[in-house]
Amino acid sequence: MPVAELCRKHGISNATYYLWKSKFSGVQVSELQRLRELEAENAKLKRMFADLALENAAIKDVLNRKS
Repeated sequence: MPVAELCRKHGISNATYYLWKSKFSGVQVSELQRLRELEAENAKLKRMFADLALENAAIKDVLNRKS
C-alpha cells in the first residue's frame, strides 16, 4: 500500500509520516516507552513551572501593592 494512501486512511499528512519515520525508525519498544515517560515528565515539569511562575508573579504583585 503506498504511503500517500496510508496517510489518507489514518488522517495524517505525508510530512507527519516521514517525520515520525525519521524519529522512530530503529527505535526499540523499551526505548519508545522511555521516550514517552520522559515526554510525560517534561510536560508535568512545564506545568509545574507555569504554576509556580504565576504564583510568583501574584506574590510580587501583592508585595508591590503594599510598598
